[in-house]
Amino acid sequence: MPTETNDLQYADVHRDVIRSIVETGPQYYIALGTAFGVTLLCFFFPWSYQLYYGIGAAGMNHPGVWGTYLASFIFWIGLSHSGTLLSCVLHLTHSTWRKAMYRSAEAMTLFSLMVAATFVMVHVGRPWFIHWALPYPNQMEMWPNFRSPLLFDVMAIGTYITGSSIFIYMGSIPDFAAVRDRTTGWRNNMYALLSMGWRGTDREWHRLHWAYTFLAVLIIPLAVSVHSIVSWDFAMSIVPALHQTIFAPYFVVGAIYSGTAGIVTVMFVLRKYMDFGQYITKVHFDNLGKLLLVLSLIWTYINGIELFTGWFSGASSEHEALRYKLFGYYAPLYWEMIAFCAVAPLLCISSRFRTSFVPMLILSIAINIGMYTERFLIVGTSLSRQYLPDAWGVYVPSLVEISIIVGSLALFVTLFLVFVKIVPSVSMYEVKETMDAPKPEPVASPEGSPA
Repeated sequence: MPTETNDLQYADVHRDVIRSIVETGPQYYIALGTAFGVTLLCFFFPWSYQLYYGIGAAGMNHPGVWGTYLASFIFWIGLSHSGTLLSCVLHLTHSTWRKAMYRSAEAMTLFSLMVAATFVMVHVGRPWFIHWALPYPNQMEMWPNFRSPLLFDVMAIGTYITGSSIFIYMGSIPDFAAVRDRTTGWRNNMYALLSMGWRGTDREWHRLHWAYTFLAVLIIPLAVSVHSIVSWDFAMSIVPALHQTIFAPYFVVGAIYSGTAGIVTVMFVLRKYMDFGQYITKVHFDNLGKLLLVLSLIWTYINGIELFTGWFSGASSEHEALRYKLFGYYAPLYWEMIAFCAVAPLLCISSRFRTSFVPMLILSIAINIGMYTERFLIVGTSLSRQYLPDAWGVYVPSLVEISIIVGSLALFVTLFLVFVKIVPSVSMYEVKETMDAPKPEPVASPEGSPA
């Protein structure tokens, strides 16, 4: 498929990207104010209410002691995977179509991890004691259990968010310098600080490319290990429907799947509302659509394996958990997940569908709705239906939980809207690498004839 950026010049790239930072219309402020208002109203106010009245304000109770907070934590961790991971893989494979989209995809990773970290605070109920989980000498002589998968989460996610932050910042330094040289006032001072004295010498470019490739190689196994560790929180238990050896690849594939769908949503927004239509083209949606199709097939296969192993085990508890998932109280949610995540992505077989922007947007949103449902069902259909029928129950999220879910989405949007006004959403220097070098203009002699 031909690229749509052949008519661009180097100056056009600088003009378009810097314009997206320095020129701000009323629509941006309306969107930012709305997102920030929803964050306060639907996230921080209900959380404050829960802190005042206790964790009982949520719908979690025995036997369903885990609920949407943990499901949301898994969802946002999963959403973070494809941004940096896909950027690293495409960088190592020298895929040119990555260059216009990777910056915003990496930002999605960073902010998804931040939102996931807030859900840890919400879930524990008493966040002022969070320092008890930190391994430092204290007067209570309390030390974390380093054999606990929960501590694995803290270590893996902390390492991942650190690596992702360094990765996105280091790749943005040349663009910070480009904005520095074309702005004045406080913006010039801010970008002079962020660019760290970048001058674009051969030595600086060589070191940047070496360090960038080194981090790309480091982050790929780290990203895979993070969601594998999250899956062990469930798989290392003996609860029916959770004690599955397939959970690690199941979680990793699901994370990349939902993250890729999230990238499609972000790409549509940048193309539509940031005027990046010449940079984010049909090529990107076509390739992302192919990736969604492959991931949907892998996800469907692993989901079938999970059902088969539960049936093949022969255990009555596993059979009951399987029956409850397929035909019980949450059965409509399960079949909605199958429709959105296994059936709907088959539309990506058509190249016409993959290169249609609005249908791809709708599909990406539907996939992430289905993937959130998957994370909810992992929690909702397992703890509430364990071994003894007299201990069974039904978990229903409270209004506080539902409000915090909506508020977390608004928090992500708020962070992303702030990002696009500070960091160039499209990498200027990497986009220029895909363009033809400008031809030098003829130099005129003093007499007026070409030299």
